[in-house]
Amino acid sequence: MYCGFYCKLYGHHYALTILRDPEIAPYVDLRSMVTAHPDFPKPGITFRDFAPILKSPEALSYITDEFSRLFDLDRIDAFAGIESRGFILGAAMAVKHGKGFAMIRKVGKTPGGTVRLSYDLEYGSDSIEMRKDALDKNQRVLICDDLLATGGTARAAAELVEMAGATVSGIAFIIELTELNGKEKLDGYNAQSLVKY
Repeated sequence: MYCGFYCKLYGHHYALTILRDPEIAPYVDLRSMVTAHPDFPKPGITFRDFAPILKSPEALSYITDEFSRLFDLDRIDAFAGIESRGFILGAAMAVKHGKGFAMIRKVGKTPGGTVRLSYDLEYGSDSIEMRKDALDKNQRVLICDDLLATGGTARAAAELVEMAGATVSGIAFIIELTELNGKEKLDGYNAQSLVKY
């Protein structure tokens, strides 16, 4: 049961938090569980890590509840996850809703026939692939990943799903690094995140 809304100030960012009946669906402060690692994986980058959340079954349940609230599950036929953290989230959603799950992987890790897409990064390029039969034609898919940064990988994942003949119903993230403007690369897709920095 949703009871209302309030705003909290985090630096110069506002976060909208949903107040709920704690007996039905307790609120979990995901922000307090995300850890920051300066200069990782290279100097000048602060790595926002959601791994501590995995210790809490309540937090994982909260994430799947929030993803389920943000997207119309009646219009989603399957879930997909981007390697590797997106596997955890996408598989959890698939189990929760009794639907299939597709893995979007780095190149060279998937046997059998695949669809592959190369894309540009800020420095260099990368490729991802998925089994040709991972999704059925015209299936409506929700893509899951832990973090939205520049948006390049998520955009490529969405295009890969479309190359397989399926439709992207949305893209779900736990964390969004707003200063990197990743949402701009996902223009045209329903991209949602739970915690913004």
